[in-house]
Amino acid sequence: MSEKKWLKKQAEKVRKADYIDPALYAKYGVKRGLRNDNGSGVLVGLTTIGNVHGYVMDEGERKAVPGELYYRGIDVKELVMADKREHRFGYEEAAYLLLFGELPTEHELIDWKSRIGAHRKLSDGFKENAIMKHPPKDIMNALARAVLFAYAFDPDGTPDDLSIDKCLEQSVDLIGSMPTMAAYAYQAKVHYHDGGSLMIRNPDPEKSTAENILMLTREDGKYSKLEAETLDLALILHAEHGGGNNSSFTTHVVTSSHSDIYSSVAASILSLKGARHGGANLRVMRQMTEIMRNVEGWNRDANVVRYLEKIADKKAGDGSGLIYGLGHAVYTISDPRAQMLKEKARVLAKEKHREEEMHLFESIERLGPAIVKSRHPRAEDVCANVDLYSGFVYDMLGIPTELYTPLFAVARCVSWCAHRMEELVNAGPIIRPAYKPIYHPRPYVRLKDR
Repeated sequence: MSEKKWLKKQAEKVRKADYIDPALYAKYGVKRGLRNDNGSGVLVGLTTIGNVHGYVMDEGERKAVPGELYYRGIDVKELVMADKREHRFGYEEAAYLLLFGELPTEHELIDWKSRIGAHRKLSDGFKENAIMKHPPKDIMNALARAVLFAYAFDPDGTPDDLSIDKCLEQSVDLIGSMPTMAAYAYQAKVHYHDGGSLMIRNPDPEKSTAENILMLTREDGKYSKLEAETLDLALILHAEHGGGNNSSFTTHVVTSSHSDIYSSVAASILSLKGARHGGANLRVMRQMTEIMRNVEGWNRDANVVRYLEKIADKKAGDGSGLIYGLGHAVYTISDPRAQMLKEKARVLAKEKHREEEMHLFESIERLGPAIVKSRHPRAEDVCANVDLYSGFVYDMLGIPTELYTPLFAVARCVSWCAHRMEELVNAGPIIRPAYKPIYHPRPYVRLKDR
């Protein structure tokens, strides 16, 4: 029997052996996906780091409210507005807040930026062995591998030390160096797999995270202030989203086993890689490309509605029936990240002469929810999520699609580090939820009798 036929035959056995009747989950009160029946999350921990607020519980019923996002108790909108008023980049301030639980003074912020900047550059040995000797095809896998490789380059040679001092030292190194890792992994892919030129620049310790990313990934290394401000906003909005999101919960799970920080962050990167998590903005852009190709007259609502209905009816798109960029597990009335990014996207679209495309994105936000709800009568309100606009923003910034999710990881790294330290400080037990076995006892049958 050929390998392919054998695999197909054995796969059927796997499907049969592993299948569980969906009715049994309800019978035994299993909270699938750690979700309650009303859609709210099962409470599995406490956190001081971030909060995603999209509903309140009223006599056991989930009641939707306008979405809010808090970093250490501060509304992220206030952080963004302060950056805008003071004409400065804000990701580094947000990172300080998430790690240390308070806003930095002017002196502390200058010092913090300097410390991160000092960790931007990768040593020749690390760059060569972690990235260049094994050029990646997938940047997220390459980023996870590079983070794991950093174990061998731990500053004091004590990578398994679980003290908070040590964890903080490792965190600062990862927060500073991950943007460079992602940029170099992309450049290696372009050169070794796509036939492009190998273009490796040294990062600038004086520049912000957003500025370094644009400089390291662009052929000419140039960017406008608006471009850097827009990417900085995206990094702030992706930095934290509560302890229950899949990748941050992964941080808590791995940390609770007392594994090292490099293993913990790498696991969170690979969780984020999934299309249901950090890879969602890629699906949005693929779907938008399809819509643009197949819909004439984007400015006419009827034309857009007809195609969105085809997608919702599984007659177009990827066949899933999903209109990507709409809907969220917590936000139903509004996603604050989408609102803020949309505002910046409008400004950037004007500079890039892409206002017609911007209008289409906004039309989908306006028209899509009713189509989704009409096919799911029991569905709650549906709003645009951050992915609807983040992919478009990255596209206008000239960021290649391979870097969309890695940039999400770069932004979220500070949150993973903060959640790791929170887990260590509170010294909780190893995370081990229960799974109920579903089987009927049976005797072992001797080989000759089978």
